[in-house]
Amino acid sequence: MRRSALLLLACSLVWGQPPKDRHVILITLDGFPAYALQDPTLSVPNLRRLAREGAIADRMITSNPTVTWPNHTSMVTGVLPASHSVLYNGLFIRETGKVDSLKSKAELVQVPTVYDLAHAAGLTTAEVDWVAILNAPTITWPFAERPSITDAVPREMIAAELVSEQDIADFAKRNITYRDQIWTQAAVYIMQKHRPNLMLFHLLATDSIHHQFGPKSLASLTALALADARVGDLFRALESAKLLPNTTIIVAADHGFKVVKRQIRPLVLIKQDAQIVPEGGTAMVYLNGRKTAAEIKAALQGVEGIDRIVEPSAYAALGLPDPAKNYRMADLVLAAKDGYSFAGGDQGDVVIPAAAGSLGSHGYLNTDPEMNAIFIAWGRGIRPGIRIPEVRNVDIGPTIAYLLGLKMENTAGSPLSAILMK
Repeated sequence: MRRSALLLLACSLVWGQPPKDRHVILITLDGFPAYALQDPTLSVPNLRRLAREGAIADRMITSNPTVTWPNHTSMVTGVLPASHSVLYNGLFIRETGKVDSLKSKAELVQVPTVYDLAHAAGLTTAEVDWVAILNAPTITWPFAERPSITDAVPREMIAAELVSEQDIADFAKRNITYRDQIWTQAAVYIMQKHRPNLMLFHLLATDSIHHQFGPKSLASLTALALADARVGDLFRALESAKLLPNTTIIVAADHGFKVVKRQIRPLVLIKQDAQIVPEGGTAMVYLNGRKTAAEIKAALQGVEGIDRIVEPSAYAALGLPDPAKNYRMADLVLAAKDGYSFAGGDQGDVVIPAAAGSLGSHGYLNTDPEMNAIFIAWGRGIRPGIRIPEVRNVDIGPTIAYLLGLKMENTAGSPLSAILMK
């Protein structure tokens, strides 16, 4: 969709003139499973305070595929990947067989977002380490996943001596916990200095550590506690800036996590007969004309660890696009059994022990309870002391719009009336 058409559509969704003194902050703690927050021994005092004083869901249903970019996009669009078309952490290029993570938002996301809507209504927007958002013209103050010293907000922070020029220049080389620290500093700075109406803020260390050491490990529990501390840093900064009375904070995650013991490498059997894109608990199979779908299925049938081979007739029920109508979608989807994940490589054994650094994964079908994510809402417009069984990630965008005095239409989700003040 062209940018002008997208903005005209967004403008048509505005519900009168929205108040400009409201602030909504969506914080995503990457890979924070719902089951983790249900552990009373998990040390997350800031999240527990927000849940106690605000609203919490026992689980948030994620969307397929249960990976980072598709689920973040479902949150801000209110629709499933079948509509927004983000299927990977980037755009899969069939000609190269690679996922390109440097594509602009305009090319990746095929429907309007809540930040497009807010911008069209004259509100200000910000993002820190959000995804599928590169070069988005409707973000007023970006601090990118890969910040540059030529970007406005990093330059301001360098001038204020909040970060060093070297930190920004070498950002991708810094360890993930340090990057989370700088992203938090950026979110604090933007909220205190620029006071955007909508802030999208994504922390990543939890995901990296779950992958490397496995969920439920001591390292994993420590990462969740550190993510909670970052939430506390931002909360105290909002309090210091006297922004809390007009602010709503939503804390969510993009997916849960599972322990991995063995990895499946389908390309060992298929070789060059198809392209395979592993996404952890699922793998996307693209036919290249050498073999039919039936032949590929026959080659993989009965392989240890493969639970299902999903055909396009089942995609709609999973919220995935029809490959006959959407070139981005795979011709088959492989789904792994509990304890298994998919990996690349076309040499050696088909199934191998999980490699060091790959002891946890996501990407499993969202019917797996371990893929459920956390959801907490606190602050202006939120009913205190509310606990509900379940929300969907597609409800977040419409809920944010409602809190900002806007209205999103043509969505799969809806405002969460059970937690909202009338």
